[in-house]
Amino acid sequence: MVTELSVIIRPEDEKRQAFIKDKILLALAEKGISASSDEVIPVFVKKSIDARRGKLKLVMRYKVYIGEKPDSDASELPVWKKADGKRLVAVVGAGPAGLFGALRLLEAGIKPLIIERGSVTGERKKDIAAISTRGHVDADSNYCFGEGGAGTFSDGKLYTRSNKRGDIGRILRIFVAFGANPAILTDAHPHIGTDKLPQIINNMRAKIIECGGEFLFDTKCIGFETKKESDGLCITGVKTKNTKTGAEETLHADAVVLATGHSANDVYEMIAKAAPDALEEKIFAVGVRVEHPRELIDRIQFHGKAMAQAAEYRLTAQEDGRGVYSFCMCPGGFVVPSSTAPGQIVINGMSGAARNSRWSNSAIVVETRPEDIPAEFRERAQKDGCPALAGLYWRSWLEAETARHGNGQQAPAQRLTDFLDHRDSADLPRTSYTPGLVASRLDEWLPEQIASRLQAGFKDFNKNMRGFICNEALLIASETRTSTPVRILREKESGECTALKGLYPAGEGSGYSGGIVSSAMDGEKVCSSIIKKI
Repeated sequence: MVTELSVIIRPEDEKRQAFIKDKILLALAEKGISASSDEVIPVFVKKSIDARRGKLKLVMRYKVYIGEKPDSDASELPVWKKADGKRLVAVVGAGPAGLFGALRLLEAGIKPLIIERGSVTGERKKDIAAISTRGHVDADSNYCFGEGGAGTFSDGKLYTRSNKRGDIGRILRIFVAFGANPAILTDAHPHIGTDKLPQIINNMRAKIIECGGEFLFDTKCIGFETKKESDGLCITGVKTKNTKTGAEETLHADAVVLATGHSANDVYEMIAKAAPDALEEKIFAVGVRVEHPRELIDRIQFHGKAMAQAAEYRLTAQEDGRGVYSFCMCPGGFVVPSSTAPGQIVINGMSGAARNSRWSNSAIVVETRPEDIPAEFRERAQKDGCPALAGLYWRSWLEAETARHGNGQQAPAQRLTDFLDHRDSADLPRTSYTPGLVASRLDEWLPEQIASRLQAGFKDFNKNMRGFICNEALLIASETRTSTPVRILREKESGECTALKGLYPAGEGSGYSGGIVSSAMDGEKVCSSIIKKI
């Protein structure tokens, strides 16, 4: 017999295995299951922290085997075959959707050709460092573009609630196989850390190459090869350009996976020219990133008790008909520059594996719907022949407006208390944001529908987290890349683009996923459809 149950213990009892087993036996008895200690084998599943009502507790989830041994095949991995070279799928983008999609293709012996506009992780580190040290943004190799995608150098969070999209455990087991800490299999909010993830991504690349896959780094997709069929256009390959040499090439493929991430504006514009009906507007979110001293957040969340780990939080509110919420909370982390072009400022957050910096930060963003986009951007998109691009145009404007109030990659910032009181910040607290800050009246220049809802949201958050509003809290602008304002339409079952046959949008850039794990599952899903087709 096998059953799952949870037991609640104090943090100091976490290592007392005999004590925990006694609690499990009591929990079984409450379920009407009688068993001796020798008959019971508990297998740890997950741990979460419950800090409600001022009492710190651990909720420990177990899969309990009674009178039988634990499953022996629970951690089996896929078998990746040597590609036979007879079939080739072009995968545009080496983020989680692209990499996990490529691995899925190799299960069927199909060769993936991965085309990535950015550099390998080693070179990408240099390009990222130049953003902070020289304010120089490489439009093709940065925090968003390059081997591993946006997650490689911005945290590596693996928590997702998308359990209907696929097998979350499978994705986590694959990460462990390539070097991730096995603790991600049981943590309630699994996290790899930006200092560990690059090597794991390198290991994935090595396996894909070993199995006959191929990578083209510093290579941008600049168009599609198409042919006309009775039911519309069909993609038969991709046109590429080497970002270092300028050399162009057309690569033929049996199918094309488009896994370019949420920041590739040029890709959306390219699709809009080829098939404007392939795009639709969608809800997204923009706002700021709030940074506190880590010790302050820990004290609030753990009610003054010392814990080995940095505290997390998740906050939501409804303000004037729109959601205001925390996103990508980084305990013991850093705020980083995520611009993908000169003349814009985009903010993100990350944490190392240890989550031990002196700061904690989170995006605080406002739900933005298509009807919220100002008329001038809607009219421009209409004039350009693709109304779905309106939100993308507005997002780009906000990123440029943020840069106008900053200095290079020095970001505009304001104390939270001053933001709420509509006043200048005479000075700014120390920050983890290495390019530096410029004191700015965010309350005056952020779009009114964003600023006013943020102000109301922060006041509501402070009711649940007393002390969240304080003089040490810092707002840094702007957080605009939580998701894309555009969705690439695709068939529900096959994942194939509705207007461009042979094209399979996947991951965050498709508008159907958000985060590493859900993007990885989405990449696997569309590649499973390709396997069935070819």
